[in-house]
Formats: sequence, structure tokens, C-alpha cells
Amino acid sequence: MNYRFEFRRYRLLLRVAVRTAHGVWTEREGVVVRLEDEAGRFGYGEAAVMPWFGTETADDGGEACRALGDRVSEEQLSGVPGRLGCLRNAIASARGEIANPATGPDGATASEKRPAYLGMAVLLPAGRAALEQMAAKAEAGFRVFKWKVGAGDMAEELGVLDDLCAALPPGAKLRLDANGAWDRRRAERWLERCAERPVEFVEQPVAAGARGAEDLLFGLAGDWPTPIALDESLVGDGDIERWVGVGWRGVFVVKPSLLADVEGAVARLKKASVNVVFSSALETAIGARAALRVAFDWARSTGGGQAGGQRALGFGVWPLFADARFDGPAAAPFVRWEDVERINPEAIWTALS
Repeated sequence: MNYRFEFRRYRLLLRVAVRTAHGVWTEREGVVVRLEDEAGRFGYGEAAVMPWFGTETADDGGEACRALGDRVSEEQLSGVPGRLGCLRNAIASARGEIANPATGPDGATASEKRPAYLGMAVLLPAGRAALEQMAAKAEAGFRVFKWKVGAGDMAEELGVLDDLCAALPPGAKLRLDANGAWDRRRAERWLERCAERPVEFVEQPVAAGARGAEDLLFGLAGDWPTPIALDESLVGDGDIERWVGVGWRGVFVVKPSLLADVEGAVARLKKASVNVVFSSALETAIGARAALRVAFDWARSTGGGQAGGQRALGFGVWPLFADARFDGPAAAPFVRWEDVERINPEAIWTALS
């Protein structure tokens, strides 16, 4: 099988800057690819790179795409280096759409029953601005909120934590995402504060690359009642394999857009019966469509739909881009399967021209 191959680099301004422990994000870069087979069928994929997270850069992806040329074989596509995990993900998504246009990433056909909708957590801004945003999102019906911490003064953030917990609607939960900002002492202070508060879990309290990070994460998970979630520790497929292998029983926050072999990684997670939260990598609607399909197929195959108690998805990030044409489904307390399938990759591709 040979394909016509095209790609487009993008650099999109964010609607509102995203502040994390890694710094401030004002724009999003990546690569969108398009394949056309000999029968004229199209497939799209997105390399939603996150270099500060540990992926390749958009330049890396663009250079590899240029090297492929405009006519490619299956062998060439399969030969994209493993270090370009996001690009491999994009190519796999495009090939999958061509090969099985009516199926999801696990081969489920359109006639197989998926949940009609899945719950969604909404992203709050760092700092005190989270209080105003949470009030508006709670009014809209959200009951799971994700707050970026480790981006400012710790004492001030701990005060905001108390205010957020006091303002939570009945039965609501708060997720904290530290993006690896803390050392042991800071992490323990936060976890002590969280212990008697409605905090669902604390995401990546210490940096994935810190000395002794694995032992520290296991220690924090064993010493405190609030669950610990891995995020930056799961940059690629090999990381998932390693953490499953060492017996991590906390939460796996999985960004499908960052996995070179989504099908294999999901199969490994499923076999291990671990606690998974699927999350956005702040991708465009093309990447969001592929990632949300993974989440819906997981819910279908594991019985973890809304009625089954699956944790809320971490995709409540939209509106994200200054140009709303690139956004995924509107942020709402639930995302519907029909809204995912309504995304038109061709429209995104055209908008990038």
C-alpha cells in the first residue's frame, strides 16, 4: 500500500494563557498529517507535541515529515523513529481512519454499543483566578474540577485551596495538578492539607526526572490517603509498561495523543486492571477526536461508562484557542459520543492552509 502524504505545521494562539509549574503557555505548536490511499480515502492525525513534557518538538516532527516526501509506503511510515512518538501517533491515527473508517482504535464497529456520554472534569486556571472560574463552571453543572498548582507562592496557593474546597458544590471533587513542582517536603505539606478535604487525587507531585522519583512517589502514595496520579511520568508507551510492571496502584493519567502505540498501551493498561483517567494534551480538534475515541472505547470495553463509575475525563479545556475553529467539543459536564464523531478533520485541515 502506498499513500499520498501531506503535513502542515501549526502555531496557534491560545485564547487565555495557561500557567503551570513549567511556565506560561501562550501558543500551541504541532503537526497535522494527512494520508490518501490509492482508492482516494483520507485519514488525518495530529502530532500534539509537548517538549517540556518529554516529547519531540514540532521542528523534529516537521523535519521527519519533509524527509518522508509526498509519496510514502507502509514500510516508510512504520520506520518513523520511536523517539518521534507523537508523529507515530499521528500517522497511526491517519492509517487507522483509512483502514477502518467506521471503527474506533480497538476495532469496535459503529454498531457496537458505546456509552452515549462520559463525564468531564474542567480545567481551572492557576492561582486565585480559579475561584471565579469555579463558580461559573459549577453553575454550568461541572462537579469535577482540575486546578493547576505549584505555579505560585505555596502559602498563597494553600489558602486558595481552602477557599476552593469551601466553595465546592455538594458532592464535587477537586483534582490538583502540580506538574512535578514539589520536593518531598512540599509534597507532604500539601498531602497533609488534602487528607481531610474533597481532593480526588494529586497529579504528579514530584518531577518525573527527579533523583529517586519512583521511590518518592511510592512513598507518598503509601503514606497519605489522597491518591497520587502519574502524568509527566507517562510520556510514552514504555513509561506505561514500566509503571505497570513495578505495580503502581495509584492513578494513571493517560494522554492518548502522546502514545506512539495507543492500541498496545491501552491493552496493557486494561490487562493490568489499573485506574485510568484519559486526559487532553491541549490538542486541536483532530487530536481530540482520536483521543476521545480511545476514552469511549475504553469505557465500552471495560464497562466503565458513566453508570460504571469511570472517573471524569480530563478534557474540559475548551474553549482553548483564540480561533475557535480548532477547538474540540464545547466544555460541558459530559461529552457525547455524537459530538466526538461530529468533528470534521477536513475542516481543521482546510483552516490550517
